[in-house]
Amino acid sequence: MTRPVQAITFDLWDTLFVDDSDEPIRASRGMRTKKTERRFLLHQALSRHHRVTADQVSLVYDVVDAAFRKVWHDQHVTWTVRERLNVLLEGLRLSLPEGELAELVRLHEDMELTVRPRLVAGVREALEGLQGRYKLAVISDAIFSPGRALRELLRGEDLLGLFDALVFSDEIGSSKPDCRVFDQAAETLGVPVANLVHIGDRDHNDVRGAQAAGARAILFTAVKNRDQATSADAVCGRSEDLARIIEQMEK
Repeated sequence: MTRPVQAITFDLWDTLFVDDSDEPIRASRGMRTKKTERRFLLHQALSRHHRVTADQVSLVYDVVDAAFRKVWHDQHVTWTVRERLNVLLEGLRLSLPEGELAELVRLHEDMELTVRPRLVAGVREALEGLQGRYKLAVISDAIFSPGRALRELLRGEDLLGLFDALVFSDEIGSSKPDCRVFDQAAETLGVPVANLVHIGDRDHNDVRGAQAAGARAILFTAVKNRDQATSADAVCGRSEDLARIIEQMEK
């Protein structure tokens, strides 16, 4: 029995945008890497009020980053930037005035908007070809850039209007592979989750998460081929092949 495809959802990083493709641009402009810049900003803010070394800030930042990844992987939750910085400050047993903390949060959240990543090759044309034939949505985990900033990235590339729904982990409180993110997308799009196909670059988050929710999944390997072993319903190595692969899944 065939399962018609009514909706297609896309991961954002390394599926629509090339993650860290902004780093060479930052380097060419003499800017710090994003990792170094985040630690610099925190140390700069704290130094206005406390005696603390850059090494102390960097060490605690590394520990909190590891804790974030653990919670993300095991509990399917992405701490917001404010939550992450609060954990950092608690670890250092230091504090910041609310106004300065809010500005520090903003600088973290908007870093991808200062120097923007590039689109995956062919993705614009692929989306334009799929629009109108299927309902389209983005399902993205918010690591540092929240849904607010990710909308701006899409708007800046004139892609926002192509999507019928946007599901971001910081806004719904869960991240992939939690079934709730896929259920939320299907509900917003008004389709059964069984008639949804999700496209993403991570087997653990995108493929197994979508399949556990009852959807189908395509592992996207055009940017990074992380997972040689996958249970994906299909594997796509080029944006140009997406429409053909989805048509084959319907037959």
